Order: sequence, then C-alpha cells, then structure tokens
Amino acid sequence: MIDRATVDKIIDAARIVDVVGEFVTLKKAGVNYKGLCPFHDDRNPSFMVSPAKNICHCFVCGKGGTPVSFLMEHEQITYPEALRWLAKKYNIEIVEKELTDEERAQQSERESMFVINEWARDWFHNTLKNDPDGIAIGKQYFRSRGIRDDIIEKFQLGYSPQRRDALATAALQQGYKKEFLVKTGLCIENEKGIYDRYSGRAIFPWLNVSGKVVAFGGRVLDSRTKGVAQKYVNSPDSDIYHKERELYGIYQAKKAIVKEDRVFMVEGYTDVIAMHQAGVENVVANSGTALSVHQIRLLHRFTSNITLLYDGDEAGIHAAMRGTDMLLEEGMNIKVLLLPDGDDPDSFARKHSTEELKRYIDEHQTDFITFKSRLTVENIADPVKRSEGISGIVKSISVIPDQILRSTYISDFARRISMKEQTLIAEMNKYIRRNLEEKEKERERVERQSVSQPAGETLPPDLPPVHIPGEGFAELQQPAVPALHSPQEQASQVEMLLLREIVRHGDEVIFENIETDDGGVVSLTVAQYIDFDLSQDGISFSSPLYNQILAEAVAHQGEEGWKAEAYFCSHPDLQVSQLATSLAIDRHQLGRRFVIKPRDGSLRQRVVHLVMDYRLDLVDARLKEIQRQLQQVGTDMEQMMKLLKEHKETKELRDALAKRLGSDLIV
Repeated sequence: MIDRATVDKIIDAARIVDVVGEFVTLKKAGVNYKGLCPFHDDRNPSFMVSPAKNICHCFVCGKGGTPVSFLMEHEQITYPEALRWLAKKYNIEIVEKELTDEERAQQSERESMFVINEWARDWFHNTLKNDPDGIAIGKQYFRSRGIRDDIIEKFQLGYSPQRRDALATAALQQGYKKEFLVKTGLCIENEKGIYDRYSGRAIFPWLNVSGKVVAFGGRVLDSRTKGVAQKYVNSPDSDIYHKERELYGIYQAKKAIVKEDRVFMVEGYTDVIAMHQAGVENVVANSGTALSVHQIRLLHRFTSNITLLYDGDEAGIHAAMRGTDMLLEEGMNIKVLLLPDGDDPDSFARKHSTEELKRYIDEHQTDFITFKSRLTVENIADPVKRSEGISGIVKSISVIPDQILRSTYISDFARRISMKEQTLIAEMNKYIRRNLEEKEKERERVERQSVSQPAGETLPPDLPPVHIPGEGFAELQQPAVPALHSPQEQASQVEMLLLREIVRHGDEVIFENIETDDGGVVSLTVAQYIDFDLSQDGISFSSPLYNQILAEAVAHQGEEGWKAEAYFCSHPDLQVSQLATSLAIDRHQLGRRFVIKPRDGSLRQRVVHLVMDYRLDLVDARLKEIQRQLQQVGTDMEQMMKLLKEHKETKELRDALAKRLGSDLIV
C-alpha cells in the first residue's frame, strides 16, 4: 500500500504534457496543447492538454483527466498501477505503508486469489524452463508448434508436471492456503484429497486488461508421443474470472489495437500466439465461445473496428456469424476474413511471412453485410430461403446505431440484390420500431420497479436551520418542490452548471457569519449551500455520480488546504475524474491574454440563481407529468380533481419561482 505522502509526491511531480506526450503528438495552441484524441478515431485534433490546470480533455468523446486518470484510461490499469507508472517515470521511490493488523485482516479475498494466480503463473513458467519434464515434454510441444522463446516469455507460457499434486504440494509448502488453490480453480478437492487441475498440460495464462493473472488454460499432452494434443481444460468461473468478460491476449494486444485502430478476433490461444509471432499483435481470442456484450464493450474501449478471422470450413463460418448483431448494435464496424479451407490463423501465420499475412488480410477481408449477403442471399435459388436471408440482413442493419451508416448499408444491399431500396427501408423500419418498443417496455418495467421501492432517504447536512440573507434576494427560503424521483424528470443543463460550480468552486465560502436559529454562527461554502438548499425538500441530482460528487465535496469542507477542483480531477474513480475534468477545463482558450470566462456576476449570485433555476426545471417537469396524467385519466373524476388541484398548486409554485428569477415567462 503506497503511503499518502508518496502519493502526493507523485501527483505533484507528474506533468500532463510529459505524460500525454508519450502517447500523443502534441502541438502548441495558445497557452495549451492540442493533439489527436487517443480514445477515438479523431481526424481533427480535439484533445486539449492544459499545462496550467495539469489536465487533458477530449471535446468529442469526453475522455481525459489528470496524468493519473489519463494513464488509467489509456493503459487500462488501476489507480495504484498508474501511480507506480508515474513513480518510475519521475524516479520517485515508492514508500509502502506498513499495514495495521486490522487493515491486514481486511485484505480482500480477491487480492489473495490474484496473488496465488501470479505465483502459479511463475511456477508453471519456471517448470517449463528448468524442470527436466518441462523441457522434454512442455517445451517440446511449443517447439513443435514453431513458438519461439521470446514469444514463450511474452505470454509467460508454462507446463504442469504429470504428478497430480505437484503444484498443490509446492503451494502449500510456500504457505499458500488450500482454500484459495480451490477457489481459483488451480486445484480440485474431493474426499481423496487435493490434486492439480492442469497436471500434464501445457499452460496458457489468461491476463486481464490490466495485466493481472485471472485464469489458466491447459492443453493436455500425451507424454508417450511427446506432445500430441488431446483436449483443453480451462479455469472455472470464480470471484476474479468470468469467461464472458475476458478475452485471451487483450493485455498483450491493447497498445497495438489502439495504434492500428482495429482488432482481429480469432478462436484459440495458439491462433493469438502465432499471429503475434508473425508480427500482427492487435489480436485476441474468445476461445470458442460466443462473444458477450461485456467482451464487445471491453474491445470498444480501444477501437470501433473488428475483423473476425476464422478458418474457412463450416465451423469457421458458424463462428463468424455468432454475436455479429451484438457487435453491430454496440457500434462496431465488422469485417470478416475466412482463411483458405484447411487453414486456421495458427497454421496460416506459420506458412507466410509478415508481409504476406498482412497483404492477404488487406486484400481478402470484407465487410460483414457483404459477407452475409454472399452467404445467405446471393446465388440462392429457393425464394423462401432467399427471403429469410434478406430479412436476416435487414434485421442486422436495423440494429446499427449510426443512421448514416444504416442508410449506406441499405442502399448498397439494395443494389447488390437488385431490390427496391424503399422495400428494404420499410422492412428495416419495422425492426427498428420493434426494437424501440421492446426497449421502452423494458424502461417502463424498470421505472415501475423503482417507483414501487421506497425512495432513498436524503440525509440533512450537519447544520442547524438558517435564514440566509442574500444580495438582492431578500431571504433565500425557497418554496418547497414536489418530490421527483425519475432521472428523466430531473435531468437538465442547469444541473451540469451546478456541478461545474461544485467542482470549480466547491471549497469557496459564499455566505459568511450566518446566524442560526440556536444563536450560533456558520459560514457556507458553495458545496454546503447547494447541499443545504436542495436537502430542505429532499431534492437530489439525477445521477448517483453527481450526488457522490456533492456528498464528497461537503464531507471535505474544513480540511486544511482542500481544493475541490484538484481533488475531483485527481479522483481515483475514473468516472469522477473524467467528469470533473470536462467541467474544469475551458473549451475556448484563445491565447495567453484572452480566455472566455463564465458569465458575469459574483459567485454567490451565480450559485443562488442556478439553484433556483434547477428548482424551476423540476417544477416544470412535474407540470408536464401532471398534464400527461390528465390526458390519460379517463372518467375517474376523483383522480382528475386531485390532479387538477396539484396542477394549480404546482403552477403557482412555478410562477413564484419564475418571478423571483426575474423571468419573462407569461403565466
């Protein structure tokens, strides 16, 4: 555990231009720097780096942050790992804090599982290199597959001896607990005792996106024939490994995926390894299972472009067809490449040079719609099967979120099969409407569940009731706002402006020496005032993330030297730091002397005005909801009268708020 003083030293030393400059070419732009965003396909530089604020931000995709959060997002590593990366760059010695007995007792079970997996990875690898059987059987198998020593090191390949309890015995002697050997799946326990899951197998460690060992794959070998493969066995699901969330090779491939802006999807371990050895590193495997949404979204962090690379037999075609609609729905651009029959990526890569392999890929990969059309529509004589094929392709196109891309695909497909484009558009619109209806039903179901549950209790601030005299606002006792719980009702631009004030100025005092009802005196910062005012009527922000920011800002008030902007921009939670960065950075900076600033008015006036704006937004949203309910109430006169009464009271409240704001609203 890194001690607080060392963390502060690392954060103080890290310079955003230095860190981003290792991954992005930056050019001076006034007082800032600009470059192509490393997080999306950026053609016009939209990635702003501010040396003064020590933050970066993309004004298209919204990603960025401090040096720490930039590294966490770009390298897909944890907060402590990012700190260690920076410490190494700036030659800062890491001082580990000695854990107390209580802290040691609280070490998570997950961390224990990671530790034992890393030990097992090293043990398997060392056995492959130094044990006589490891060299004679395990290494011989990898040699027979043409795998070089440098690739063995890169993927930390290993070997598990034939003896059924070799790993278990070694682990227990090293002091590792039997409990975690079983929970990770390294060992199996039954009434006869504990034995190794992978004995007599070549070992392929699975690393997650941050480089932690989460699982293993073992290829069983027949020692009598020195390396004849029989079958694979893989780690079972555990607290640290869920197969549908992981991709083999993602850690080794992530930088190449970003650089090439494309990922190749193959089926197995040796396919990934052979492609790396051939010089194509942006490749991962889903190990024969259908792609899941979790895996797709993991890949989408690095690129929107995927090529499915399988062998050309029936099984390869089937693999290429699985999960493609999910890929399209998640906004991925799909290409398909089927290798010549009899070859898989492993064998094909070993037969060809790097140049030949890359040229073959470039010349033969085709977009998914064209691939599916050739497979299910073109040259199909049976009208029923042809019709089913056309409907299947139109359905696939309908899930693509980009409207322009959908239109392009429909137009190209219509020309390809000589069918009227309007016919295909009408069919596609049916699918789109059906998808929207299903999503709306799901949304309503979730809303009904949330309404049926009691609303979360809003904790009042740790302050007595106060009457706050404002500048030109008389007494700022706001009219009560009806309770609103739906995020859709609460969301507004004003909410984001309030958050900006919390992030930029949350620590600044705007009301001083306010007398309380019990005769005491308090001062209120921006964060305390916003929290105090909204909590009087149980109002909260529309997002748990926004409420977290406000709660943390209030909790840190009074801490010596605490600054809201620095705290939130450097927050270990990536969502918090990215949102804070987007609110902290100035979009338009014209030069050293000219910076577009927020609207005029004192900070106190801005915040008070925004709070009332927010209340007005909530009241307007409630009025619209009442009007909607009145249209649907039917002949239930009792319910109608109740709604009309609420409408009248809410309208009066809206008018009072509008008058206080000096609005020109006609009422």
